Amino acid sequence: MEYEVVGDPDEGPTLELDWREFAYAGKFVMSNTGKAVAREDGEVVAAVAFNADRTDGDVWWLRYVTVREGRKGEGVGPRLCAFTAAALLDGRAERVRIAVNNPFAYHALHKAGFGWTGRETGIAELVLERPAPADAAASYGEGLVRYLDRDLSDAEEAFVEERRDRGPPARVDVDEAA
Repeated sequence: MEYEVVGDPDEGPTLELDWREFAYAGKFVMSNTGKAVAREDGEVVAAVAFNADRTDGDVWWLRYVTVREGRKGEGVGPRLCAFTAAALLDGRAERVRIAVNNPFAYHALHKAGFGWTGRETGIAELVLERPAPADAAASYGEGLVRYLDRDLSDAEEAFVEERRDRGPPARVDVDEAA
């Protein structure tokens, strides 16, 4: 797997992703966010869009993460997010954040080294940050169970119930993503 930042927001990068294979495909055609990708045999298997925070120059946000259908669950998304966060933290940002709206994404981003900040957005997404807050391991379950107050699928509810008391998942090593 190869990981690459294909462009910063000011470079206007766009990606044409097949909407049948990638969730949020239309968001990657927009040129106002930076893009990073994971490729295998020259083909994009995952992508992430990112941009600087409008009010805090030390913070960058991962905006959209998408993994090709049929490749979900292989760890490509967390590794791409770990790679992208490391690239942004290397001279551009002091912190990288992402807001997640489901327990699967919450868990995956913890694998990528993010931790729950204890904050939510106005649209009920949990805000995660890298470097992770000092209490991220202890608050993992607290954040995860927040999803139980929402309208979850049976699979999401079972996922939360199974993991709520386990603690965070093992972190993906950035070296694995490079």
